[in-house]
Amino acid sequence: MKIFDAHLHIINPAFPLYENQGFMPEPFTADDYLRTVNSVDVVGGAIVSGSFQKFDQSYLIDAMQKLGKYFVGVTQLPFDTTDEAILDLHQKGVRALRFNVNRGGSEDVTRLDSFAKRVYEIANWHTELYINAKDFPAIAPIIKQLPAVSIDHLGLSKVGLPNLLALVESGVRVKATGFGRIDFDPVHAMKEIYAINPDALMFGTDLPSTRAKRPFQFSDIDLIEHHFDEQAAAKILYQNAQNWYFK
Repeated sequence: MKIFDAHLHIINPAFPLYENQGFMPEPFTADDYLRTVNSVDVVGGAIVSGSFQKFDQSYLIDAMQKLGKYFVGVTQLPFDTTDEAILDLHQKGVRALRFNVNRGGSEDVTRLDSFAKRVYEIANWHTELYINAKDFPAIAPIIKQLPAVSIDHLGLSKVGLPNLLALVESGVRVKATGFGRIDFDPVHAMKEIYAINPDALMFGTDLPSTRAKRPFQFSDIDLIEHHFDEQAAAKILYQNAQNWYFK
């Protein structure tokens, strides 16, 4: 089955890297990524900026060029980025703005409301949040009235799952990624999310799974293919993310 990898990281030491919370990632280049996934039918994906890349765009532009036109960028930007710079990044293939609440390295979440709306108005970008769902109540009213939002790694925590499901009901999308980061059964959570909105789930490998308790395994794909019918699996593995990033 085709896969649109909705969440991957490229770590190229030829470009700036920054230590984050005492962590410096090992290299994982575009070539490394292609070698890792060559046994499955990856037809595109979203390259996501990590905390250790902060606001650097050079690595991201290089990675998009190397992986090809069906791979887009999810970037971190400071609030004072000009409209012209945002449009230039859009021209180069960036399609989303990321707030890394869990690890830092991005703009502060206090800028979420105005910045998310601005990038949507300028370039039709959605906003991606790396945040533990247990912390949603403080910002849920803001998230619900934003034009387009996705949440990373199934919201990370079992205790936060009800908060995540409430946001799915309001139209928020969810990345079915990082199964080795969460403390609950991903299949149960995905089934609950799918029942609310079949368009919400977007699978990603999370390669190279930096700091995850368990890195990505190809059996993560099997979980989806074995527990959902063919139509649902196709939506989760490919169609939903393809439509989200190339709308």
